[in-house]
Amino acid sequence: MSESTLDRRTLLASLAGVGAASVAGCSVLEGGEDSDASEVDADRASELATRFAPTLYFDENEPWFPTDPRPYTSERDGETVVDGFDAFDGYHERFTGEQPPNPTVFYHAVEYEDSPLAVVQFWLYSAFDQFTTNFHWHDWEVLHVFVDTETDEPQLYVASSHSRKVPNNEFLDPDPEGVPRILSELGSHSSALSVNDSADEFQRLPEDGSFADITNSAIETLEDVAAIPFAYGLPRDEGHRLPYVVPEYEGAPLYDHPDLPSVERSDLVDEALTVRSLDSLSSPPTDLPDRSTGLVFKHAEREGGDEADVEYDLVPTGEIESITDFTGPQLSFEFAVPEFGEDAIAGHITTTGAPWGQPRYENPAADISEPNHRAALAERYDAIGEAAPINTIVASISEAVPSGDAPEDEGLTTQSSTVEAFALLESDPEAVPTFDGVAAVQDVPAGDHRLTVNRAGAAPHSEQVAVADEGGPTLAGVDGEIPTVANERARKLELDPADADSDLTDLAVEDDFAGRLYDSPLDGADAVYVHDGGAYTTEVRDADDAVGAFRVNPDPAAEESVRIERPDTGKASLSTFLADIAEETRGEVAETADGSGDGDQQTDADSRNGVEDGGSQNAVQGLEQALAAVAESARKAAERARAGDGNGADQRLDAVAERLQRVATRLAEASDDLPDPLANAAGRRLEQARRRTEQARNAEKL
Repeated sequence: MSESTLDRRTLLASLAGVGAASVAGCSVLEGGEDSDASEVDADRASELATRFAPTLYFDENEPWFPTDPRPYTSERDGETVVDGFDAFDGYHERFTGEQPPNPTVFYHAVEYEDSPLAVVQFWLYSAFDQFTTNFHWHDWEVLHVFVDTETDEPQLYVASSHSRKVPNNEFLDPDPEGVPRILSELGSHSSALSVNDSADEFQRLPEDGSFADITNSAIETLEDVAAIPFAYGLPRDEGHRLPYVVPEYEGAPLYDHPDLPSVERSDLVDEALTVRSLDSLSSPPTDLPDRSTGLVFKHAEREGGDEADVEYDLVPTGEIESITDFTGPQLSFEFAVPEFGEDAIAGHITTTGAPWGQPRYENPAADISEPNHRAALAERYDAIGEAAPINTIVASISEAVPSGDAPEDEGLTTQSSTVEAFALLESDPEAVPTFDGVAAVQDVPAGDHRLTVNRAGAAPHSEQVAVADEGGPTLAGVDGEIPTVANERARKLELDPADADSDLTDLAVEDDFAGRLYDSPLDGADAVYVHDGGAYTTEVRDADDAVGAFRVNPDPAAEESVRIERPDTGKASLSTFLADIAEETRGEVAETADGSGDGDQQTDADSRNGVEDGGSQNAVQGLEQALAAVAESARKAAERARAGDGNGADQRLDAVAERLQRVATRLAEASDDLPDPLANAAGRRLEQARRRTEQARNAEKL
């Protein structure tokens, strides 16, 4: 597996080390016992809002800036609402020049009972949200500033991420003299923090003597053993690619809709950053532009500080609480998932509701996603309760690519991808984006779930994940890593448990070089996308814990999917696998013995070792013959098992084990005369054969 992706054991240990609620969403806080909070009087609220009014930095390609929704209200059934069509079209009708229409930030302030703790919230409304995981009419983002009312000093910044399924960007004990800055993510308006001297740049880690922009607790990588704060951050500002998609409604791009006459294609996220569908690319995109700062907003009454292009009005939310809803029909885009997971995505794109209908509006502590921050506030203020346990699914998303150590098209490795992905749970169809290649889905109910991961230009991945009712992280994939495959190299490997002679429960796929890439419980007919340049052992288990194994080595020149027709378990299955892998390796060794392999390498090896050509050929031929003997004994073991003769099968398997010892000896003798990739592959297959021989010998089922 890759050394540049998250170390799964370290990830699990670091998350567990900060408590069972170490990756927490809104329900962590709902589980605590926070005191009631009441609204701060108008003058004090205005004072707090003016003091902490953030400076806002937007991407140079941002189409939707914080505005006032009141010009787009209408009456519906006696209630005041903002319709998505009205706001979207009306905003672009008003946005005719460089100055965005009605630049506005709304504020709301509350204070907790029995504690000197107040919170001023800054709510930002945008007419539309366009992102890679979702898009919807209207968008509300919030910054919470927790303030000690006795010292008048800020205690904590909490900047909202995409949803309460993704860790927020938070900073404990900010500089009392500083002004909070928000780096708004293009299109989605997810709020990253900027609190150090690099005003328009997000820094997840300390750099050049400066401190990081967040104080979220850390996970670690194996590659550089550096702490990585567990928060969404700002991927495009951290060197990661993030492709956007075009929203559709009733089968056509939204900008073509007749009810949006003021909206043109140029009013959406720039085409240089978008793809029409996530599966339309043969491989992940590499030419997407990085983030660059565009317009900067600051409060109209703030003097000095950061330079700004636009001054915004600061308005109390009480002036717009008469708006009861923000409405609009569900939108869609081409969301590529395996056929067996398509039902999981219905309804995952929705409009946003009014902030004053959300728990965090009255209790801002409900939005703290970092347990150490909640613990710090709980220690200082009786009003804040401890975090409750929560279940979170975590995985690092990597990319499967050919290994330079393997024969061509017969072995893989995994590496980090600079293109972010997104994850979706069937049980809770709210897509969440990855950050630094990490997928974290929070607040997951205990039980069995199907997790789907998708990435532009890559085949989708889908698996079953069992979440225990204990709180804390559950690692998805294999030890927390999920490798994806570029569309141009993806091949579907499928099987149907109904074709087996027993009740199958699990499916795993292991490459000769990359190791185990997929391991998941089965739920009916299943499939996994594999790289056509791999050489695989596919394993199944049944309800009696019997094992079956099958050799799969896709032909890159063929386009059809690979199907395991009879995914049976037991001695016969395992013995057949042993025959197949021995014969496959024998054929490749025979090509070398016939002179069709790497002749130059053989000649060099002979020269180095003083071995005559005949001796070199004899060593390689000896290996070929030893492999042929293994294949013969394994085929006979499979025949005896199918005939119901367990003892006879075991005798043949004993012979297989003995002959594998001879293969090991012959491989050592011939290793200098084989191409290095083939010698590497033969060694790995030998270990696989030994393991499967032991399984077959111990198998009770024939």
